[in-house]
Amino acid sequence: MRSNVIEKIVDSDLCIGCGTCTGVCPQKALGIQFNNYGEYTPVQEQNCLNECGLCLKVCPFSDGNENETDIGTKLYGNIDGINYLFETGYYLDSYVGYAPNFRQSSSSGGIVTWILTTLLKNNVVDYVICVSPQHNPDQLFKFETFSDVISVLKSSGSVYYPVEMSEVIHKVLKVPGRYAVSGLPCFIKAIRLATQKNRKLRERIVFTIGLVCGQMKSKNYTKYIAAIAGNDGFKKIQSVYYRGKSPEKPASNYYYQFTDEHGSQNKIFWNEGVSEAWVNRWFTPNACNYCDDVFAELADVTFMDAWLPEYSKDSRGTNIVLVRSPKVLNIIQEGIEKAEINVSKISVEKVIQSQAGVIELKRKQLSYRLYLAEQKGLKTPEKRVNASKDIGILKRREIKLKAKMQEESKQLFLGCYKDHALDIKTFRAGMNPYINQIRQLRLLGKFALPIRLIKKISKVEGKKNE
Repeated sequence: MRSNVIEKIVDSDLCIGCGTCTGVCPQKALGIQFNNYGEYTPVQEQNCLNECGLCLKVCPFSDGNENETDIGTKLYGNIDGINYLFETGYYLDSYVGYAPNFRQSSSSGGIVTWILTTLLKNNVVDYVICVSPQHNPDQLFKFETFSDVISVLKSSGSVYYPVEMSEVIHKVLKVPGRYAVSGLPCFIKAIRLATQKNRKLRERIVFTIGLVCGQMKSKNYTKYIAAIAGNDGFKKIQSVYYRGKSPEKPASNYYYQFTDEHGSQNKIFWNEGVSEAWVNRWFTPNACNYCDDVFAELADVTFMDAWLPEYSKDSRGTNIVLVRSPKVLNIIQEGIEKAEINVSKISVEKVIQSQAGVIELKRKQLSYRLYLAEQKGLKTPEKRVNASKDIGILKRREIKLKAKMQEESKQLFLGCYKDHALDIKTFRAGMNPYINQIRQLRLLGKFALPIRLIKKISKVEGKKNE
């Protein structure tokens, strides 16, 4: 009996919840829903009468499928002037800048919104698939298909909330036309795998727009941030704006704004508690632990924040653009000539530097996470990074602590969230011991204490957590 994505991926806690398997299932045997942790996972709604295995063939975390390098070589390897680096994948050119007409309303420099609207206005595509706000407390965001510029404009901005693609994939299969799809690296990989297996998807999805991603978050992440921002939980959240800009603050210290069912708003800045939950991997799906695609290598063009000293202080936000498709490169160059975007070329070395933290996370730290999983006998997907314990003592300790926080945040939230309200005090009491240990590690690193002392402290802390 052939296994499906439920047995191979979901039961091994490797599902990212992209919904591609549900979207392409020819028998409509799969559905998708939120689990207890606020993460999307597919569910089996009826038996597979003809076990085709297609659900596994389109899964970005399933072994046996081609990796990003292999697929990227087929897509871009023969393009004139193409370059390749292990960090970035294939690329033609790179730019930094912003779109003046969209910058203020966007989370960063506005060039993502510009290119999506340009594709529609210039009749390059018939539809744009992107994430859109829903003003629904049970599903604040979802992927939607738009044929008009106004709807795309209303969907501008970053989203740190689970979404899935089954519904829009059904539409692409049903409605002929030319589609552009925007998404995170794992979602773009799933789309590429699906287009290999389905002719309609291959013919109709003509552009892919990628977004650099460090990690995804569950619904409970948004509930937690709303709670520490001041929402008491008894008034349901109707909308969230994740990347608000303040003129007096650098681009990196943006704010989250929550609006409840009565129109009341709560705001919290990145440095007021958001960063703690983010960088320590609270509410992060397990699949994110095994992603090695930093620059959405299978997208025709990839966008990211310009996290470089010369740009990050500008509160208005700045984009870096990594181009792989000649068609997209022509659109970028036309935008420059028409003064629709204000960009200049940037070296690929600078592009890599701008995402140094994500590269550290998805390449260097990934090797140790793979090693830990191997030691525990856990199933992990095949990656382009080898399992290794060859990483510093402090970094090993940090990775282990964050792995514990990642799991503990999910479990603890379930016990502390009752009647639509979070008991913040109890939740914080459970997480604070880990936070204190992280602070101690930073002090150790800052003052570069002797190796023997570091080992001794690490050993003591290890016994405390056994």
